[in-house]
Amino acid sequence: MKKERTLEEKTILLKNQSMYLGISEQNGAITRLAFRPTGWELIRDPKLGLSFRMLVPTPSRRNTQVLGEHQVPPRILEGERELTLYWGKLVSEDGEALPIEVTAHIRMEEQWAVFSMEIGNHSGYTIENVYYPYLGDVRRPEDAPWMRAFTFGYAGGTEHDMWPRFTNHPGYYGVDYPTQFYEGTVHTPFVLLRTQDQGLYVGLHQKAFETVFWESELRPGYGESMECLVPEADTLAGKPVHTRFAAVQLPYILSGESRSLVPVVLCPYQGSWQQGCDLFRDWRRGWMQEAVPPQWVRSLHAWQQIHVNSPEDELRIPFSRLPEVGRDCVRRGVRAIQLVGWNKGGQDQGNPCHDPDPRLGGFEELKKAIGEIQEMGVKVILFAKFTWADRATEWFRRSLKRLAVKDPYGDYYMHGGYRYQTGTQLADVNTKRLVPMCFCEEYLDICCKEFQKIIDLGADGILFDEAFHHGPAQLCFAPDHGHRPGAPVYANDLELIRRFEKMLPEEKRGEFLFAAETCYDREFEVYHLSYIRSESEGYLPSQRYLLPEAQIMTAVTGFQDRNMINQCLRYRFIISYEPYNFKGRLEDYPDTLEYAEKMEALRRELADDLWYGKYLGETGATVERLDGSLAEYSVFRNGSTGRLCVVAVNYGGEVIQVRVQAQGQEICRFRLVEEDWQAYEGVAVLPARSAAVFLP
Repeated sequence: MKKERTLEEKTILLKNQSMYLGISEQNGAITRLAFRPTGWELIRDPKLGLSFRMLVPTPSRRNTQVLGEHQVPPRILEGERELTLYWGKLVSEDGEALPIEVTAHIRMEEQWAVFSMEIGNHSGYTIENVYYPYLGDVRRPEDAPWMRAFTFGYAGGTEHDMWPRFTNHPGYYGVDYPTQFYEGTVHTPFVLLRTQDQGLYVGLHQKAFETVFWESELRPGYGESMECLVPEADTLAGKPVHTRFAAVQLPYILSGESRSLVPVVLCPYQGSWQQGCDLFRDWRRGWMQEAVPPQWVRSLHAWQQIHVNSPEDELRIPFSRLPEVGRDCVRRGVRAIQLVGWNKGGQDQGNPCHDPDPRLGGFEELKKAIGEIQEMGVKVILFAKFTWADRATEWFRRSLKRLAVKDPYGDYYMHGGYRYQTGTQLADVNTKRLVPMCFCEEYLDICCKEFQKIIDLGADGILFDEAFHHGPAQLCFAPDHGHRPGAPVYANDLELIRRFEKMLPEEKRGEFLFAAETCYDREFEVYHLSYIRSESEGYLPSQRYLLPEAQIMTAVTGFQDRNMINQCLRYRFIISYEPYNFKGRLEDYPDTLEYAEKMEALRRELADDLWYGKYLGETGATVERLDGSLAEYSVFRNGSTGRLCVVAVNYGGEVIQVRVQAQGQEICRFRLVEEDWQAYEGVAVLPARSAAVFLP
């Protein structure tokens, strides 16, 4: 590290292989952030630099802000690779002196910079949130045609325009400036601020389940609001045009407490979103161990999901007739059934109760049906739900209410619930409201008692619906749950499944499946399979890329659902057959089944490439249309031979022609799902809604 003096202020210039980082001696603000290999200067003007921001509500004013750039100069200690900045006390924007100690650390490693902070709160107030690190400007590279924030949505990546458009997420009435507030906590452990060929990685490098969000803010606002365009000029109404970005941490540090914030890493990179994801994947490879699935789950197979009841009482299939569904599966080579709505009252009613519905046959009938289906060689996975309590039950009103997640006012949070079947419920008149429960010790014990019922039924596993969130709750403030006020609600997600696993009888261990809906990253430590819905041509397979060997299953609902079958081939997804939105039987959609069986035959033929091979995303090969634009494709590498296998898909309704190149390997043959192998002679024709496999 070295010091550099500018005309206006003293700046400490830090550098490593990837970046220059300028830190103001006056206030600790980040005044420069530059990507050394490309020359990308993210901060246009050092005067826009910021250091940190705190919300410290006082009795006279809730929105009491403490801004780092308005504090006295920090005491600075320079180490060989680390810079430490210390403030012994702070002053709020209202002018009140606050005995709050802040120690900020910036450590330069080979590729990235790590920002961490310790806070000692000696004031009489609570520190609710802290913006740190806080970038006062994130400017696109000069030649970039666009800039986006890559984050995570349901089951995959999602992107938010930052330039030339900047979309506003919250209601305009709730913020002063156009603002994007991205999902945080465990769902989005990193965000990429990226262009087509480079970006800035901002990631959480700590295993703790603390609550962190991401925020971008366009200042001073739009020129013309209709198109949400970022102003072209450097100033607007005499004010600088710039985009702020921050990691927003919610530690809720009480009076007299000291706490360390989650370390946040900044690292510029070259490439697409996949190269940005590599930075997170490389970091967590050193410590995260994925759960090992039962052998039958690792093999190539398909499922059927079938629904037998909802809160509006369809009572579709009595338990005594479930073996008919098992025989359907045997005829079509389907290996597992996910049974939904088997619990008393139907799907999403009575939670967290897992008693079999007596109107469908009760406990003994269901246990008998499960046994008969298992004798056919078909597994039975029971849909389960522990996140919520049904607000309408006497159980909730009598005792569970005390264990619900509480907000800062002592009230429980509430999810709007899900509407089923009838006009009354579709109009949201009698929808069952769901209350997120705190996974405190007492509630974990209740969940274990409910899980024992599933063990006693003899099921082959569970699929925990909505295990990925506790919406809308993030923190629990209950004073009698055995945790600190403002504790993260995700903290015991993994502990719940570890306790379930310990309950299994010896003969079930290693064979019982723990599956969940759209597992977030850390949940793969305890869950063997993630069930998702990915029905989008623009689906971004971030989860598959980050976890190339994970078992991921997606819903196939259409009656001629070729593109979803093609997607399963492209991303190594298990098929979940779900005709009539998982209310029907397999034979209800013969066209989908016929095409899927041909795809599965191809996947079996090339199992070492397409199933047991490693998914590489788009790395290692290119597939281009004749006009030079990229087609939709994925690359797999055979773990034994090293050969590359390319899957190209045409989701559109018109025929396309493509050229395929693999790095270091010459493509010589290809095969469409529905045709035989043929020689590749430089161009291949892909019919509408088709997929092809290319091999050296």
